[in-house]
Amino acid sequence: MSPPRRVLLCIDDRPALLHLRKTLLETRGYSVVTATNASAAIATLEQSTVAAVLVEYKTEGMDAGAIAFQIKRRFPKQPIVLLSAYSEIPGRLLWLIDEYVMKSEPLEGLVQVIERVIRASEERQTSESGSPAA
Repeated sequence: MSPPRRVLLCIDDRPALLHLRKTLLETRGYSVVTATNASAAIATLEQSTVAAVLVEYKTEGMDAGAIAFQIKRRFPKQPIVLLSAYSEIPGRLLWLIDEYVMKSEPLEGLVQVIERVIRASEERQTSESGSPAA
């Protein structure tokens, strides 16, 4: 029996880019759900367990900082990875995100960051529950 697929939530206002990211990440064994706005993202998080959230920094009509803030306010332990074309991100976002990845990063680099964020989250949950780490 194969292990359960980890679920990722990708947030971007451009459906074509969401579809591409979903397709690429699914080839790496993830199950991917998508949202084009903060409301849809929050609704997904309320209904599903998500291993990590990937949010696009620069989008029309959306502020990645506001989305990350809403997610962390409602789901403080939810790992968030910020995707951006910019080499630097505003300091105001650093406390809201767990990792930052440039969109030009090869897929393998993105997958490594996702795995690192998920592993760190799982380790925190294990230590907080009092169970010994595996």
